[in-house]
Amino acid sequence: MDFNSIIGNALRIGVIISAIIIIFGVALLFLNNGSNGFTITQISNSNSIINSSIFKPSEIFTGLPKLYGLDYIYLGLMVLIATPVLRVLLGIAQFASERNKLYTIITILVFFNLMFSIFILPILISK
Repeated sequence: MDFNSIIGNALRIGVIISAIIIIFGVALLFLNNGSNGFTITQISNSNSIINSSIFKPSEIFTGLPKLYGLDYIYLGLMVLIATPVLRVLLGIAQFASERNKLYTIITILVFFNLMFSIFILPILISK
């Protein structure tokens, strides 16, 4: 199996897993008429205070065993965001195996830019 097939499968599988998790979370929202102490009306209100800034990633994992729909939706979104990051990592491996130094370095720079924008920038902006 070549790298293009591996990358394509990784992207497909990541999107499918993400969609399944999100659909499960939406189903839980309707089954429980809400999530995380909020009703479905509060969540769906156009002026709702519920957004991603009130949920920290560590808190999401504590809500999964409690079957909180919002936590599953956010987990699905995190998987969706991680999918292209995985693609960049696979690109580094592909270019390194081909001994293409220029593209390996460029892809490593892209990876560090992604990590900076995902993990460091939100901390700098919130201060």
